Amino acid sequence: MEKQVDVSVVIPLYNEEENVTKLYTELHSVLHNKDFSYEILFVNDGSSDKTGQIVDKIIEQDSHVTIVNFRKNFGQTAAMSAGFDYACGEVIITMDGDLQNDPADIPELLENINEGYDVVAGWRHKRQDSFFSRRLPSLIANKVISVITGVHLHDYGCTLKAFKKEVTDNIKLYGEMHRFIPAIASAMGVSIAEIKVNHRPRLYGTSKYGISRTFRVILDLITVKFLLSYSNRPIHVFGLIGMGSFSFGTIIAAILIFQRQIYDIPLGDRPLFLLAILFLFMGIQFITFGLMSELQIRTYHESQNKPIYFVKDVRRKE
Repeated sequence: MEKQVDVSVVIPLYNEEENVTKLYTELHSVLHNKDFSYEILFVNDGSSDKTGQIVDKIIEQDSHVTIVNFRKNFGQTAAMSAGFDYACGEVIITMDGDLQNDPADIPELLENINEGYDVVAGWRHKRQDSFFSRRLPSLIANKVISVITGVHLHDYGCTLKAFKKEVTDNIKLYGEMHRFIPAIASAMGVSIAEIKVNHRPRLYGTSKYGISRTFRVILDLITVKFLLSYSNRPIHVFGLIGMGSFSFGTIIAAILIFQRQIYDIPLGDRPLFLLAILFLFMGIQFITFGLMSELQIRTYHESQNKPIYFVKDVRRKE
């Protein structure tokens, strides 16, 4: 039987041998002797350095520390998902392992959770990164993500966040979706707060993020938008595209047929007629795809008993 604690701190690690000891020391200083029970859960994401061995030595000295070792590097989203699965706390704190997130901000995150919020996101308002290569792209990305998802946060990329356990229990992560957790959770009707947190310059190691990650994030954003808006009614998006395509093809075909009948203009050598046929078939295909998606959605929900709603609580007069 797994132990139950009040707070779990989940930290993905990938080649952080120079940072992990200092990070643990800071966490221990912040969490020790508080009026709540806690655990520190490190997820070793296939590190090729001595990160795993260092954490093993820490575990020998502190029973509050647990490590989950991956067989290879699966990425931060997978590490975060494993952390959610293995965490035993009623509240889960996530943070990076590179010392840029400040453990001293954890009490304020917990205060907001205790005030009734389901998710509390950190905002690195004084971010210690280069402006053009990191901060400016992040600023633009955060604006775009906020507009598309409808969940307005200043800093989606900040890993320092707090979640109630019932929120993370209902979230499955893929791709690079860990940064979209507040948006994904919003589909459950959760309450979200954002607080300013300290952000420190990186002292050791190098950043694991490259420009190629941007394209993966864009694709995941499209996925998140679809999940938020149409996951339970895919016919509304595919059917709308199909009806638009079919209608456009019908209008073009009607005009061409009218010209053929009235003005005796031949159709055989007109590319526009082929375009009309293309739009007609595209419309039929999109509508058919929407219907097939509806069947899949129903199979998915019914086979896994997946809820289409989330209940916060049930109250009755005693």
